[in-house]
Amino acid sequence: MKTNSPTATTWWVEVFLGETEGHSHATAHLHTHDRTTLTATGTARLHPGERDVPEIGYELATGRALANLAHQLMAGAADDITGVTDEPVSTAELESSNNGG
Repeated sequence: MKTNSPTATTWWVEVFLGETEGHSHATAHLHTHDRTTLTATGTARLHPGERDVPEIGYELATGRALANLAHQLMAGAADDITGVTDEPVSTAELESSNNGG
C-alpha cells in the first residue's frame, strides 16, 4: 500500500533595491534547489511636488517586481502542464483558478 508522505522544500527570493533621482528600482531573484532562477524587475517614480519617502518607492517597486515574478511562475507552470498533459493551458486559466491546480 502506497502512503503519501509530505514533502518540503525551500525556494527563496532576494530583492535588491536602489533609488536614483526619485526613481526606485527593485530586482527580485527567485532561487530553487534545482538551479532554476527567475528574475523580475519593478520601478516606481516620485511625482513632481511629492515628498520623497524612499520606503514608499521601494514598496511599490518591490510589489511590481514580485507581481512580475508571480506572472513568470504562472507562465512556466502553464508551459509545464501543457508539456506533461499535451493539453494547452493558459496563464489566465491558472491565475483565475484557486483550487491548487
